[in-house]
Amino acid sequence: MIVPELAELIALRGSAQGLALAPQRRARELTAGAHASAHRGRGLEFQEVRQYVAGDDPRTIDWRVTARRGRPHTKLFREERERPIWLLVDLDPTLFFGSRRQLKSVAIVRAAALLAWVAALGGDRVGAVIAGAGGRRVLPPRSRDAGVLPLLAALHELQPRAPGRSATHALSDALDALAPLARSGSVVLALSDFAALGPVREGGWSALAGRADCRLFWVVDPLEEQALPNGLFRAGVPGRVRLLEGARVRSHWLASWRERAERVRALAGFLCAPLTRIDTSQPVEEALGRELGPGAARRRPPRSVTA
Repeated sequence: MIVPELAELIALRGSAQGLALAPQRRARELTAGAHASAHRGRGLEFQEVRQYVAGDDPRTIDWRVTARRGRPHTKLFREERERPIWLLVDLDPTLFFGSRRQLKSVAIVRAAALLAWVAALGGDRVGAVIAGAGGRRVLPPRSRDAGVLPLLAALHELQPRAPGRSATHALSDALDALAPLARSGSVVLALSDFAALGPVREGGWSALAGRADCRLFWVVDPLEEQALPNGLFRAGVPGRVRLLEGARVRSHWLASWRERAERVRALAGFLCAPLTRIDTSQPVEEALGRELGPGAARRRPPRSVTA
């Protein structure tokens, strides 16, 4: 198993053709842009202030400028044609693990690259907050290749290349960095195994819940869900390796897995976010193709939202 090279991530542009990030919450009216506005208002972006003329909407009068200049002035808006898409990418060193086709970290890097291309080809601006052992990298949303290529380079640079101890607070720190940047109408795509997921109603998740459309991509490995088979196994990270007997640890292992799964589902429910599972035993293109391909929205069952 090897880490993907930059050329492979660039080549995923071809796999992104025909895929789309459909908006999860639709406004009552469409703007002239490519997407339904996710804003609670008009889905418009401020452009400038000019002097009021007959026929202007009186609701757009800028009263502060009017009072300062002594003449009525109105605000001009332009309709937003690009959504800001933020990728929240977890590249903790513990993700350098996999028992099948690919490492969990590799699946996350490939999925993030493919999602970036899908967003850019859909006319959106793409940015990212990438968290790992080496700290975090913030890339502001930009259009087309100018947004995707620096993101791919950062993914390639920051992906773990050896097992290591967990950067325990990496994901929560990245959330705290993203929360003030993801303004209303943003879309946040979070990619992680969510092993270090804390309380969902606190911190960054809570800040995102009422401001952005969120979507969760949960990367899992079959061994995590099925537990170790019978026998003796060496497990751990360099400097902290221990022997595990499969039969002895199985009940605790499975209980821990169920707790994680419940936390992830609770987070999806709290955010009213679709949850996509990406298994390391399958190509990432297949998993995302099912979720983002033609007809995916019709195949997805409706989600109930509880208070």
